[in-house]
Amino acid sequence: MGLNQLDLAIIALYLAGITLFGLRFRKRQRSLRDYFLADRNIPWWAIALSIVAAETSTLTIISIPGLAYDTNLTFLQVVLGYLAGRVIISFVLLPQYFRGDLYTAYELIERRFGPRLRSLTAGLFLVTRAAAEGVRVYAVSIVVAIALGTGEIASIAIITALTLIYTFEGGLAAVIWTDVVQTVIYVGGTVVGLFTILHLVPGGWTAIHGVAESAGKLRVFDFTPDFWKPYTFWAGLVGGAFLTTASHGTDQLIVQRLLAARNQRESVTALLSSGIAILFQFALFLLVGVMLFAFYRVPSANFVKPDRIYPTFIVSQMPHGISGLLIAAILAAAMSNLSAALNSLSSSSVIDFYLHNRQPVDDHRKMQFARIATFIWALVLFGLAVLALHKVGRVVEVGLQIASVAYGALLGVFLLGVLTKRANQQGAIIGMLCGFAVELYLWLWTRVPWTWWVAIGTTVTFTLGWVTSTFLGTALREDKKGGIP
Repeated sequence: MGLNQLDLAIIALYLAGITLFGLRFRKRQRSLRDYFLADRNIPWWAIALSIVAAETSTLTIISIPGLAYDTNLTFLQVVLGYLAGRVIISFVLLPQYFRGDLYTAYELIERRFGPRLRSLTAGLFLVTRAAAEGVRVYAVSIVVAIALGTGEIASIAIITALTLIYTFEGGLAAVIWTDVVQTVIYVGGTVVGLFTILHLVPGGWTAIHGVAESAGKLRVFDFTPDFWKPYTFWAGLVGGAFLTTASHGTDQLIVQRLLAARNQRESVTALLSSGIAILFQFALFLLVGVMLFAFYRVPSANFVKPDRIYPTFIVSQMPHGISGLLIAAILAAAMSNLSAALNSLSSSSVIDFYLHNRQPVDDHRKMQFARIATFIWALVLFGLAVLALHKVGRVVEVGLQIASVAYGALLGVFLLGVLTKRANQQGAIIGMLCGFAVELYLWLWTRVPWTWWVAIGTTVTFTLGWVTSTFLGTALREDKKGGIP
């Protein structure tokens, strides 16, 4: 069927409207507190929706249905782990973040260990977040190429430029409030898509349920004690909990939003309520994939990649107007995630590196640095997205794998800081480097499922960091007793 002028008009209207909406917040940015923390005056429900948008991208919307098309609903076991991880953060990490006027997660590390480890953790965040985000931005090209038949690079450039405009001017306030709008758009659009598929399948839900049941697509729980399967109950619950504790408790992308809350209680409320929303959202995306299987009933290889199934259905089967709305919804997820990445990368670059240990500068100069960093990171992410073209498989898993490589080392260091008093900076650095090396090994040279990487990396980092700190502390005390200076 393809898109017609009505669809294109809806897409253009959305892109122009969300950019202009984000620009409304530019006059409120007078200091770094305004630009990076929205003056800590955002209501909990807006932060909750922003967290949902920040961890949802184009690759989530197009790849999760493809995953369910190929497999079943067992990915929901990982989402249960996401809920458990949020509870852990609420009790273990959030109280630490609200003891002081922090701008980034890594200032907590300096307060506990020292500046060298702060730079190391912040640097690891910048590298891995940029790499993972490059894959997410690349996912935009899949949708636009199918919908418009245009070049991937041009589509990436347009989305990056429009997102940069309001993020550059409006800071975190623009990011959060556009996230709220974009979350409503892409969830609402997906619900419309679900009912459209329901209408197009002869026999409706009864027929869909029959096909899905016979093909094993409705299976949610897998209690098989198989370490090598990525989506068992044990891998999902444990792996998902470690992954979320790391991503939402140590990654500046999410921590920045939690720090923008009015107080710790509202921050906890936002985090926990976002978990309920995420459970609903992933169930929705997975159900769309199952329904698409009932509609097409062909192998995913017929579409070249599973990630192309949902966009192909939107363009070829949806009524005009609705298809334009759904493409706009997918672009909404892409822009909300990209804006979150730009602001968090910029905040860590400026706070943790550029202004760290420098002579005090006025707010005007600080704002200049913040905006320049935002622009530079937009160029970096554009370049990484272009490099990712034609080089990745199922994009949602690639994105999660890249992020997981660093999360274990980061979480291990944060837990050393808040759960132990004996750990020191040198021991924590050794533990972190070893944990990161182990995760790289798991990624590049083993068949260990990605759902276990963060748990393994965290365990290695925490254990070696604690043991090394204990050994070094004992050696230092012995040296002092022996009179060695």
